[in-house]
Amino acid sequence: MPILIRNIVLAPGEGDEVLRVRLAERFGVPDRDIRSVRLVRKSIDARRKGRVIVVCTVECRVADEAAFLARHGQDPDVKVLVKEIQPPLPRLTPRGRIVIVGMGPAGLFAALRLVEYGLAPTILERGRPVEERTRDVQAFWSLGELDTESNVQFGEGGAGTFSDGKLTTRVNDQRIGYVLEKLVAFGAPQEILYQAKPHVGTDQLRRVVAGIRQGLLAAGCDIRFRSQMTDIVSREGRVGAVVVNGTEELAVEELILAPGHSARDTYEMLASRGVHLLAKPFAMGVRVEHPQELINGIQYGRGHHPALPPSDYALAYNNRKTGRSAYSFCMCPGGVVVAGSSEEGGVVTNGMSAHLRNSPFANSALVVTVGPDDFGSALPLAGVEFQRRWERRAFEAGGGGYRAPAQNLLSFLGMKGGKGVSSSYRPGVAEADLTMALPAAVTETLREGLRDFDRKMRGFVTAEATLTGVETRTSAPVRIVRGEDCQSVSLPGLYPTGEGAGYAGGIMSAALDGIRVADIIAGKIAAETRSAI
Repeated sequence: MPILIRNIVLAPGEGDEVLRVRLAERFGVPDRDIRSVRLVRKSIDARRKGRVIVVCTVECRVADEAAFLARHGQDPDVKVLVKEIQPPLPRLTPRGRIVIVGMGPAGLFAALRLVEYGLAPTILERGRPVEERTRDVQAFWSLGELDTESNVQFGEGGAGTFSDGKLTTRVNDQRIGYVLEKLVAFGAPQEILYQAKPHVGTDQLRRVVAGIRQGLLAAGCDIRFRSQMTDIVSREGRVGAVVVNGTEELAVEELILAPGHSARDTYEMLASRGVHLLAKPFAMGVRVEHPQELINGIQYGRGHHPALPPSDYALAYNNRKTGRSAYSFCMCPGGVVVAGSSEEGGVVTNGMSAHLRNSPFANSALVVTVGPDDFGSALPLAGVEFQRRWERRAFEAGGGGYRAPAQNLLSFLGMKGGKGVSSSYRPGVAEADLTMALPAAVTETLREGLRDFDRKMRGFVTAEATLTGVETRTSAPVRIVRGEDCQSVSLPGLYPTGEGAGYAGGIMSAALDGIRVADIIAGKIAAETRSAI
């Protein structure tokens, strides 16, 4: 029987092969009696600067389990595992076409789950396959030539394809392991199964996304690129069809809408068709970029072990008087700042890391929550217009050509000693006063937050840091309202799903939401089949 053991400590640089030795030492048994060891979780404990350790949880089997448990069973770090065997999903026959709109994490995992039920959906993606999309994005970053249908926001894999590829979530869901195992099956590194903060990296995530596509095609899915849902047709009070590229009409029984958080024209179409939408708060601000070695020194201490990975951070500040908060978001160790525009005449920043996180820079969004009071209206699309306004101001402040406005951190705080700006952002930056590209309340809260962050991480406020603006696409500014059955409250048969629908935040939670919606649709089909017998 497998035994779970927590808090096995390794020194930085020690390999996983040392785990067997550590187990034998801790429990006073010969290492030959440790029959098998599987790493379950691995994290960095940097609370004591200068004495950073690696903390592991393992699943193992021992020679004499009864004797081992009699001696150590009361240890709070020792737990006997009882694994439940999940029965296979039932094979179902659809009663009509299932269509998925969007090939981000929510759409992809909804599709992967449906094919396990024997339900092969039609998948519509307005953008291009990830290979073509990558070339389009690189051309934009190099030449400033934006393709409004193939960019960081639109295309196979969704916005997360050009990110750090983080797989963390605050959602407590037993299907997290399912998502990670699926990603590994399609080419993600095995280590994401046990890392405390798993990430894939943009380079590997592109290969994983292409692998998922091949798997879905092999399962019988009809995948259509450059195919935008431009209208919805309702019949007898529910979804009846979708219009593709303004011309082709596809009959639909169940429509999973996973549009991504930047599908503004889709939001507008839904509003025109009377689908119930709400304006949703989101966060906006800037990207801060430091030398990675500076962040490592702050987090690990001077003279830290070279085998330690590039360090990250998570910071938050709250002003109780104003109710405003500033916080770090989507931190990218060893990454770069990237251009994430999807509309002409607007500048949008984001962060991205490769799997190795081997850039000499660390960057993170520093953002402040904004809502209808800031938008000036509670109309459903007020947040979209608010985003546009500040993205256009950033475009103007950057001087055009999708150059981003940037400012030395000390200068932004009104302090002396700034060294100008230096950013990894492409197509390039222009030194500017960021107050021209940010709402006053966001500017003031960021300034307060930065001073607080420097108290928590001494050295965070430095002449070596650059702020680049603006970051506006942290989450959807709209929620497509759905009920407990995940169907639109105003249009049955429409299943708003994932981050773009306002029900997730990041790769993992979007994937989980896609699975949830797929399970609900499968359950509905199974119930209809039983009632028809």
